[in-house]
Amino acid sequence: MAKTSQVNRNAKRERMSARDKVKRAALKSIVKDRALPVEERFEASVKLAALPRNGAPTRIRLRCELSGRSRANYRKFRLSRIALRDLASAGQIPGMVKASW
Repeated sequence: MAKTSQVNRNAKRERMSARDKVKRAALKSIVKDRALPVEERFEASVKLAALPRNGAPTRIRLRCELSGRSRANYRKFRLSRIALRDLASAGQIPGMVKASW
């Protein structure tokens, strides 16, 4: 089980990212628009840099929903390899069977 503080910190980052998503996208579009004057684009980049870092989507870490494990996760299931194996062995994941040959 992962530290509760790490799981909570990641959840906070997810909330901040969702909150700032529209504002961040608008500022990025201004920065990338070459038709606008340089001063306006620079102001937008300064405002973008002033936003909290934890609001950026790249700061979010994929964690297991059950255990909070940060490594060896399957994106499709949002589970770690250990939790996925346990659930699959118990028959909790439809269509997934243990390989045998």
